[in-house]
Amino acid sequence: MDSRLDQNQISPPQYRLPDDYVSTPCFVIFEEGIRHNLKRTIEACGGVERLMPHVKTHRAPWIVQLLLDLGVEAFKCATPAEVEMAVAAGAKNVTWAYPSVNPANVARFLSCARNNEGARLTGMVDSKRGLDSWNAQLGDNYTNVDLRVDLDPGMGRTGAPMTAAALDLAFALHDIGRFAGWHAYDGHIKGDRDARRRQVMSNAEKIANLQAVLRQKGVDADLVAGGSYTFDLWPRDLVRYVSPGSWTYSSAQHDIELSDLEWEQAAFVLTTVISVHAGTATFDAGSKAISPDKPLSERFRWDGRIVSMSEEHTIVEAEGLKVGDRLFLTPQHTCTTAYLYDKAIVKTSAGRWEDRQQLGCKR
Repeated sequence: MDSRLDQNQISPPQYRLPDDYVSTPCFVIFEEGIRHNLKRTIEACGGVERLMPHVKTHRAPWIVQLLLDLGVEAFKCATPAEVEMAVAAGAKNVTWAYPSVNPANVARFLSCARNNEGARLTGMVDSKRGLDSWNAQLGDNYTNVDLRVDLDPGMGRTGAPMTAAALDLAFALHDIGRFAGWHAYDGHIKGDRDARRRQVMSNAEKIANLQAVLRQKGVDADLVAGGSYTFDLWPRDLVRYVSPGSWTYSSAQHDIELSDLEWEQAAFVLTTVISVHAGTATFDAGSKAISPDKPLSERFRWDGRIVSMSEEHTIVEAEGLKVGDRLFLTPQHTCTTAYLYDKAIVKTSAGRWEDRQQLGCKR
């Protein structure tokens, strides 16, 4: 889809612009796009029962409710606020995929568990220090809380090495009756499909070896693994859940790098052209409206050069745009763009435009 679209150029019809009387910049979501992307993701991973989508992408309680209605049962979160949101929306199986050692953060998570005894909440550890932090507050309470061992599949961000050190943590958790299994996020894996598959299979072999040691000791464990670039490559006999996130809205980079998945762009930043000059146009959407975590030239899809971006404005090379034109910008990273908004304008499957709440930047 071209980034410079007006109301007469957009096809199919569900991508028509909202009413003129809408403040810009704003975040616009198309529910039918989410439904399409979920269908394609379920097909790619081998069944909805294997899907543990990451809610950090959208941070929207109505999307959690939609996914529950469509058969998704497990969810992964990045922050305590996301855990609280998912549980409040009705989720009964929620994993906090972040090996926190902060006692206030752990206490907040456990408070959510205490207030929602019908939900199964899972935390994460990757060190003895982390285990001690959880044990200090868990005690013999919180029968609805368990813990996973976070593994490092080569990303180098969090995770225990896939060695005896990981097994020591697993056995320690098993001894206190809290061991849920393994977690491995491989967001560093990119490249063509064959290259990604090779890296996934190398990590899968290492984790399978860890599993074999556990089985010899009579310990059962499952595995949560994968992100958007690898979720459909992990062996189905090894992985209980796969956890892609950015499928929900997709993004500009997916059209090229993951085109075989046929995800559709389901969320945009709506902006207005507020000024034009010789060869350039200025939008009212800057770094506070569209994620600035990518290089300037890649922050959203544009045929020409993105000249500059300040807090409230972006200047682009453009011909033919007029003051007052409204445009959908396709973010390169929709996940962190959604984080900038506590409200979205949603085109529902029934064809209505509705304002719906999101977490915004709440942690």
